[in-house]
Formats: sequence, C-alpha cells, structure tokens
Amino acid sequence: MQRFLPFLEWLSDYNKRWFSRDLFAGLTVGVILIPQGMAYAMIAGLPPVYGLYASLIPLVVYAFLGTSRQLALGPVAMDSLLVAAGLGTLTITGSENYIAMAIFIAFMVGTIQLFLGVFRMGFLVNFLSKPVISGFTSAAALIIIFSQVKHLLGVDIQNSNHFHELLTNAFVKVPETNPFDLAIGIGGIIIILALKWWNRKIPGILFVVIFGIMAVYFLKLPMHGVNIVGEIPTGLPHFQVPRIHLKSALEVWPIALTLALVGYLEAISIGKSIEEKNREETVDANKELIALGASNMVGSFFQAYNVTGSFSRSAIHNSAGAKTPISLLFSALTVLVTLLFLTPLFYYLPNAVLASIIMVSVYGLIDVAYPKSLWKYRKEELIILLITFLTTLFIGIPEGVVVGTLLSLLLMVYKTSKPHFVELGKIENSEYYKNVDRFGSAVNVRKDLLILRFDAQLYFGNKNFFKKELFKFIQRKGTALKCVILNAESINYIDSSAALMLVQVIADMHERGLQFYIAGAIGPTRDIIFTSGISDALDKKYLFVQTKEAVNYFEHTTIPSEVSARVAYENRRRKIDD
Repeated sequence: MQRFLPFLEWLSDYNKRWFSRDLFAGLTVGVILIPQGMAYAMIAGLPPVYGLYASLIPLVVYAFLGTSRQLALGPVAMDSLLVAAGLGTLTITGSENYIAMAIFIAFMVGTIQLFLGVFRMGFLVNFLSKPVISGFTSAAALIIIFSQVKHLLGVDIQNSNHFHELLTNAFVKVPETNPFDLAIGIGGIIIILALKWWNRKIPGILFVVIFGIMAVYFLKLPMHGVNIVGEIPTGLPHFQVPRIHLKSALEVWPIALTLALVGYLEAISIGKSIEEKNREETVDANKELIALGASNMVGSFFQAYNVTGSFSRSAIHNSAGAKTPISLLFSALTVLVTLLFLTPLFYYLPNAVLASIIMVSVYGLIDVAYPKSLWKYRKEELIILLITFLTTLFIGIPEGVVVGTLLSLLLMVYKTSKPHFVELGKIENSEYYKNVDRFGSAVNVRKDLLILRFDAQLYFGNKNFFKKELFKFIQRKGTALKCVILNAESINYIDSSAALMLVQVIADMHERGLQFYIAGAIGPTRDIIFTSGISDALDKKYLFVQTKEAVNYFEHTTIPSEVSARVAYENRRRKIDD
C-alpha cells in the first residue's frame, strides 16, 4: 500500500515530538499563504477568493500523496501568469466563463501530470534545460512585476503579457497616479524588505497586510480613490464538475502541457533542494507527478485553479521546522477558518499591498548570477538563455519556453554530431594513455600505431563525422602506420547506421593492410558489437579490455589472460548461445 499511499511511510514512524513543529510550520505557512494566494489569483486574472480555494483541497490531497516532507503547495506567481497568458489569447466573454476556463485548465494540468506519473514519464522535464528555465523565469518575473504597476499607481492600465506593451501602457498613465496607492505600495515593499533583512523569521507579509487594512479603515482611504479588494465571499467552495468541452481542450492544451511540465519542474526542484539540505531522501519523481496531478484534478472539482510548489513558502516551511506533510493540513485548516469566518476582515485590504507582496516575492526569481557564470564558461548556453529571455519578454511566455527548449535540443544534437575525438599516447613511465594535444611532450607518440578515443555514442548523426575524422588521423600518420586501436570506453551505444559504417571502415582498413582493434568497450556496447555484424568483420581476438593489452598484442602478439579474454568477449548473445 505504501507504493500507492506515500503517507503510510512517514505515518508509521511518526514521532509525537514532531507534532508541535508541524503545527507551528503549518500555521506559519498558512498565514502567509492567505494574502499570497489572493495576490496570485489576481495575477491569473481571477477574483482573490479563488486563491484561497486553490489553497485548500489541493493541500489536503498532497499531504496524503506527496513524497516531499517540506514542500509547500499552493498558488504560485509563475503558474498564475501562465494561466493569464494562456487565457489572454482566447476569446472569452464574461468573468464566469473566464473562471470556468481557468478551473478547466487546472483539471487538464492534473490529468496530464497524472498520466505522466502513472506511465513513469517524469524524465520529460529533463528537456527543460537550466538556461531555458533561468531565461524564462527571469523574463516572467519581470512581466509579473510590471503587471502589478497598475495597482501600485492606482490607475487602470491595460494588461498585456508583452513587456514593452506593459511599459508603454504604464508610462502613459503615470500622470494619473494616485499618491495614496503609491505610498501604500512603496511602504509595503520597504516594510517587507526591511523585516526580511532584520529577521527572516518575522512574517513581513502578514505585518503589511494588517497595517494596510488598518490604514485604509481608520484613514478612510477609499474616499481618496484607494483601490481595495472589497467583499470576498464567505464559505467553502462547493463541489462542481469542471466544464469539459472538446473545443476548449483543443484551445488550451498547449498552455496546460506547459503548466504541467513547469509546475512539476518547480515542485521537484524545490523538493530535491530541501532534501539535499536536510540530508534525507524521500522524493520520488514519478510519485510526485501523481501527487501533483491528483491535487490539481481533485482541486478543480472544488473551484481551485492549478497549484505547485512555492519556492518562498517551502523555504519558510522548512525553516519553521516542518517534519511531515501533516503541516500542510494545518495550513489548509488556517485557510478553511479564514474562508468560514475571516474573509470580512480583508474587505479593506488595498490592492497596492497585494501588489507589493507580489513584487517582493517575484523579484527573487530574477537570476543574475547564473548568466554571469555562463558568460565565463558556457557562452553558447548563455545565447540560449538570452534568446529564451527576450522571446518570453517580447513575444510570449509559451513561445519563450518552446523556442528555448528547441534551441537546447538543437545545441545538444549539434554537440553530439561533432563530439570530442582525440589521439591518445602513452605517458612516459606509466600505463596511462591520454590525449596527445592536452599532455604534449609528456606523451609518447608512435608513427606505426594510432590510438583514438571517441567520447560519445555512435549514431546516425555523427557516423559520417567519425569516419571522416578517422581517415584524417590515418592520413596524417602516413605509410608507417600499421595498426589503429579504438578506445571505446566512452561509447555507450552504437545504432544500426553506425554499426554498418564500422563494418565498412573495418573492411577498408583491412584492404589498406591496417590492423584494427577495439579496447575498453563496456557491456552494452559489447552486446551491440556481437549482435550487429561488427564481430563478423572484426575477429573477437581483436577485442581487448584495456588499451595497454591491445598495444601489447600489436607489439608482441601477447595473448591476454583468460580472465581478460572472458571479460572482453562477454555479451548477451554469448550467454544465450551458451
């Protein structure tokens, strides 16, 4: 049962002393989650109460199915912006239809994540490389920050998912700025940053919310045009099946897929980083997909839009001492009490305060250190980061992810099509064979012997490069060359196209009167050698475990030991034949 219900793993070993820690951590995160959830719902274009709905049922589901002990689930800025960006491209009339589509997207995100988890396809997220994630996240953070300028200025600014349009629209409206809204927003930012600098354990967000509500109420700021949240419905979300239409699914599936992968990536990266910090291993990638998928699917039946792990709240959750996901139940309980009894208290909450919370929370997502490191060591990856960043900023958020991912894959294919291919030589007074270019005069290079190492899999994309470079090396050696040894330690796979090429190369070698040996082939590569026809063109006695054995055989026809021969010839076909 533990395979399907991860909570049974920690529940059976639950220590009573952990309860107070889980209680404190859960209440702390719950208090922060309430204003953050409402703020992030505003980013998604939803009424603030939907941020509270998304902070209730999904947390309960994850508490029983999640494998991370400290991950804090709920609405996040990045995914909220993706929802707004995706729905902004559709023709939707009326707020009810907009809300229905946002909830339907959560259902689709959950369905995709659940499908990927059941079929153990969590590896797909690996195709979102670090440069793509960094560029996309930084650009999205800037868009989120500037999308809140309208609340900071207290004016009605036309929203957009394009950075330049946000800037232009805001600049035009600057003369209409409400000084009270601006003062509240700037004050909120300063207070949150100051308290965070003074003591990170102080919930600055909560202080700003309280001060903002008190200032608006006692100073009667709505009379001065200050925008407030207004009435928030009291009561729990009711059960309702999301409106499922084939037409809607076809329209939103690209954004749902993006949200499913990005949300999973956020959750798994947070879970793994906390796991490393705490020196414990509990996170299971595919179970996390199932937990996130179930949280989003079940949540969508209770009017929740999509959720994932939060960087900031998870850090607070961990530092507050959370030991198990029971703490999430206390966070959900805090939200439940708020929905039942406390929503009238948020009537006078100024939008500028929510804007200040969003701006401070999102600012930390802008990554400057990573591009600097790429500038020093990986300029080609920096180019991918910058293209992803600019595409996301000026063209669109989904387009940024797609373009960045395609460029990453293109770079990977290019790198594997022209991999590291070097000549090796024996280092004086040793048994080591190393790169001739790297070790220079310390390496003994022979005219009658060519030793090469190919540092990649051999497949259709690089077989022509291999053949071309191989004969370049042979041509440089001239007529004195007698033997070529291929060090295959780094070759972990040979496809059918490359195997056919190798057979032809071996035949060509023999026609030229050259010997050809293979040394250091690992198990999977040996299997391919014996099943693809390569062993028919190359007698198995020319397969060696180590390069030095191949050299000894060339020099003295020294037959390797019985153990060495058994290792060199070991393959699956041989086992089947035996």
